[in-house]
Amino acid sequence: MSCEHLVCAQCAHPVIEGRCSVCRASRERMHQHGFGALSPALVAAVLLAALLLTLALRHLVYG
Repeated sequence: MSCEHLVCAQCAHPVIEGRCSVCRASRERMHQHGFGALSPALVAAVLLAALLLTLALRHLVYG
C-alpha cells in the first residue's frame, strides 16, 4: 500500500508530504517492513553469508 494518494484527516494535505505529526506517523507506519528496519537485501546478504560460512566450516571439518 502506498501513501501517495492518501489525504490526512487532521490537516487535509497528502500524507506523503508529512506536514503534521499525524501525517508523519502514518507515513512511517505504512513504510515499515518486516525484520525491524532491515531491508530485504540486507536480510538476503546475511543469509547468504551464513550459508557460505556453513559450507566453509563443513569443508574444513570433513576435508
